[in-house]
Amino acid sequence: MGCAITGMMFSCDSDNDNESTNANAVKSLNINPYEDPLGYKKENISSTGKKGNIPGGERHHDRISINPVGPLREVFNDSNKYQYEWAEKFGIRPIGSLAGAYRTRRPLRLVTSCEAYHVDELTHSYPYLVPEAEDLLRKIGYNFIDSLASRGADGYKIKVTSLLRTPATVKKLRRVNKNAVDSSTHQFGTTFDLSWSKFYCADPDRTINEEDLKNLLAEVLQDLRRQKRCMVKYERKTACFHITVTQP
Repeated sequence: MGCAITGMMFSCDSDNDNESTNANAVKSLNINPYEDPLGYKKENISSTGKKGNIPGGERHHDRISINPVGPLREVFNDSNKYQYEWAEKFGIRPIGSLAGAYRTRRPLRLVTSCEAYHVDELTHSYPYLVPEAEDLLRKIGYNFIDSLASRGADGYKIKVTSLLRTPATVKKLRRVNKNAVDSSTHQFGTTFDLSWSKFYCADPDRTINEEDLKNLLAEVLQDLRRQKRCMVKYERKTACFHITVTQP
């Protein structure tokens, strides 16, 4: 099952601001029917398929082995200033409303729940990313699933909590989240947030300790960060990893 495609948009959020985003308009919006000026080609990303030795039966917040990466606030401390430079390089020009997606300089991919990740209800963003960012998101998702399987567990996926924003959604978000800034990299379609406190669980009778899941995700992010695939900011108040793509 594919994760995201460029094309028809279907509403995945409940943001009812003053933008022209009613359900009919959203469902009829076609995104970027032209070639990418940067010539980026979709990366072939999938799970390794290696399941390891995964025991059956119920699990109740079972522990898994973790390789600590260090204090998360110190390890993942890539500031907005540096993330912004990469966002400008790879991203779209910020759009005033969703209708502006017709005229972006880069194609956007629809981001919906799939086998690699789960998209949470979006209240202050829209389900789109530039191709490099969606490939990175898929890579993180599959690496998390494979890493979990190597520790003898399954049934979990990362949870995406924020994607493409407009100035209007940023302004609305700032009313409830003081961490949101006017110069948000989310406006470029290069950035997404992953929850570190909540994960998608396929079976409530087979659960893993969420602190272990958080640290497992940190392992995955640190590996990709060392490969210079992304920049990451650990956000404590909003319980998420704020991630910007830096190269294919």
